[in-house]
Amino acid sequence: IDPPHRLLMGPGPVNVHPRVLRAMSADMLGQFDPEMTRYMNETMALYRRVFMTENRWTFLVDGTARAGIEAALVSLVEPGARLLVIQAGRFGLLLSEIGQRIGAEIRTLDIPWGEVASLEQIEAAITTHRPQVFAAIHGDTSTTMAQPLAGVGAICQRHGVLSYVDATATLGGMAVATDAWGVDVVTGGLQKCMGGPPGSAPITISDRAAVHIMKRRHVEAGIRGEDLDEGPGALIRSNYFDLAMIMEYWSEKRLNHHTEATSMLYAAREAARVMLEEGLEARFARHRAAGAAMSAGLRAMGLSLYGQDAYRMTNVTGVYIPDGVDGERVRARMRG
Repeated sequence: IDPPHRLLMGPGPVNVHPRVLRAMSADMLGQFDPEMTRYMNETMALYRRVFMTENRWTFLVDGTARAGIEAALVSLVEPGARLLVIQAGRFGLLLSEIGQRIGAEIRTLDIPWGEVASLEQIEAAITTHRPQVFAAIHGDTSTTMAQPLAGVGAICQRHGVLSYVDATATLGGMAVATDAWGVDVVTGGLQKCMGGPPGSAPITISDRAAVHIMKRRHVEAGIRGEDLDEGPGALIRSNYFDLAMIMEYWSEKRLNHHTEATSMLYAAREAARVMLEEGLEARFARHRAAGAAMSAGLRAMGLSLYGQDAYRMTNVTGVYIPDGVDGERVRARMRG
């Protein structure tokens, strides 16, 4: 295989950092080799810093970023329970669709594309709908808007609601301040600001959410021991995305669930190391500067940007294609 070299300037995937590519070429290890479990523990510690959290349950879900989204929702939302979703772009619609597929009762806070929800709107919607789980997209690449999340966790806790945030498009590029926001579960991906390949979904889970998930715990018959109790809650309707079992796999028990995607673990570990060596604030400032330069340059060309400047993601910029311009021809020329 010999793919052409491209400078990838879309919303993802991006060009993979050379160090990450090198890490992925390292040899396989047995999933319970001491060296392998040490790498797993190191990766958990690295992603606590990436997610800006002290959460014990910070690890990887094997699969693309959507695997993390689905694992979070199927493990948090019980069948028949109510899920409240901010719908302000394509990926809010995705959260609703996944919720429907797992048997949730969907309620939405509908916001015009290119805008964001206010805390007052969020609390009013929670008061009206009384969901089990509230879900939002941090940065939606379909609109390039970044939803403000400071204060959202406190609102959810005040109303006894669990909170979930999809930070796929912002993790590694904007501050994903999990503990400061007070949200319960956040998921991401490697293939955007983390500078890695698609195939691994970092996740962090609060103690409050972990208790809820473990109430739905079910251990497979082939590995169930007398010391492992079933949870009293509804069975999680996925085996592969059952966070209770995945948490046991990443815990000191190392209860077998799947075979960890070794090369993707290496990639995730190295991507986090690269980010943390640069420094969180330096990295976020670099993205802010690049985003501001892109916006200024596009406007200097007489082009119009999509959405509100105050809430624009720093790492994705949406621009209107002028009337009379064939966007596909422009993209084809750029590939040349």
